[in-house]
Amino acid sequence: MSSAWILRKPSIRYLILFSQKLSGCDVDDYTVSEEIMKVKISSFCHISQAKFLLLGFIIFFLTFHIPKLESVEFRVLGPERPVTATVGKETVLLCHLSPMVSAQNMEVRWFRSEFSNYVHLYRAGQDQYWKQMPEYQERTELLKDGLPGGNVALRILNVTLSDKGQYHRFLQNGSFYEEAILELKVTVSGSNPLISVEDYQDGGIRVVCQSAGWYPKPEVLWRDFRGQHFPLLTETYSQNKNGLFQVETSIIIQQNIKQNLSCCIKNTLLHQEKESIIRISDSFFPKISPETLALIGVLMVCLVFLIGFTVFILRENGKHAKELGKYDAVTRERDAEIKMQAAELRWRRFAVPIEEVSLTLDADTAHPQLILSEDCKYVRRGDTQQDLPDNPGRYDTYHCVLGCEGFSSGRHCWGVKAADAGVWAMGVARDSMKRKGWISPTPEEGIWAIFQCGGEYWALTSPDHTPLALSQPPELIRVSLDYELGQVAFFDVGNQVPIFTFQTAFFTGERIRPWFRVVPIAYLELCPIALE
Repeated sequence: MSSAWILRKPSIRYLILFSQKLSGCDVDDYTVSEEIMKVKISSFCHISQAKFLLLGFIIFFLTFHIPKLESVEFRVLGPERPVTATVGKETVLLCHLSPMVSAQNMEVRWFRSEFSNYVHLYRAGQDQYWKQMPEYQERTELLKDGLPGGNVALRILNVTLSDKGQYHRFLQNGSFYEEAILELKVTVSGSNPLISVEDYQDGGIRVVCQSAGWYPKPEVLWRDFRGQHFPLLTETYSQNKNGLFQVETSIIIQQNIKQNLSCCIKNTLLHQEKESIIRISDSFFPKISPETLALIGVLMVCLVFLIGFTVFILRENGKHAKELGKYDAVTRERDAEIKMQAAELRWRRFAVPIEEVSLTLDADTAHPQLILSEDCKYVRRGDTQQDLPDNPGRYDTYHCVLGCEGFSSGRHCWGVKAADAGVWAMGVARDSMKRKGWISPTPEEGIWAIFQCGGEYWALTSPDHTPLALSQPPELIRVSLDYELGQVAFFDVGNQVPIFTFQTAFFTGERIRPWFRVVPIAYLELCPIALE
């Protein structure tokens, strides 16, 4: 008895031939076509021969037909040169994979010096914020639209000076991982140069140029109308508590120079310049020597003093009584005017008094991760989100909460006790402001507030935030709202000094509500204040 086997791979055919030769089977003939080989076997072999044939097939498929599982390998690429960002703006740190494989199921970690304390972490298809560095809370965003194409860029909002330095980009896929380093440089351009003519010196005049608010240390150049540089007499740099540079330089100008003179201050990272120009003419230079001018000035002062003293003596001798009467009349008139002004001020205070409001926090607007006290006077940020209804008025991205009270007229104030650590913001906002998704806390978006991060204080103005120089962290802050004047003011209650005032807030007839923002470590508490 015989049977036919149809085999489609030559490797299987040779394996069968080899097995049958070893087992002693007789093979009648083989007919081979272009795609099929037919094998005719004349008789059944012993059962051990079938076992041997089965073992051969198993070895063949294990050797040639089981694929090997390998992790996808890639390289992490990005800018070779440092990235430059401006204080108060946003920046994007670029990064992509080569080859362009999808990073949606990878771990993407951006960190500074410590692997566990990260700037931003993406894992298992979600952003992870458990051990995110406090100074980067709510300021980072992984651009997920580029993940399918291997782009893992990171956006940093509201850049500060402390953001400068190296950033590690770590990506892991299965057992394979790769890491690269990127450097971020932070800069800011200061005020326009202020040029002033100070005094006479060394046969010429000393001209001074001043500017503040620069980082890093800027370059200063004095030039004439032909672009020729002047040698500096003095050059002084200083830094304030926020790390920004102030520069003051001076030069000596001789009388033979009668053209436009410019002071140019250059940002060395952005290669941007700010320039001021002054016209030097003969009128700046004296016709006689400075020493003679000084002597004449002294003599003139003495002469004027002598004349005045003589007139005074004559008046004292001849018209003492008359002058005394006039003085008494003027004094009485001034006293009456002062009394009228005081009465008017009392009337104004009585007519439009400032009202201290006992605020409570509106739990229906609070972000699900914010924890409010039972009396709704205290708020902090928890570690996990609470299961709260997603109503239209609730913040879902920014960790914010509004006050229950709203104002459409009058003068109002309230007290807020703030932590000196972590990150927080406080102020007022339009009732119609955006609650869902990312928001920009600026007056254009309907928010007038101050902001604290890492011991540095800022007013959230636009287009750039305004740094605030405080002698010490305020323990209790008074927020004052004058609806009719369009003013929002902040005061340090303990030191009785103003912090910052928004002078021209446009409320456009809307209801205005207290606004608060809290991130980890920080807290805010509503407290009463004593009004005089």
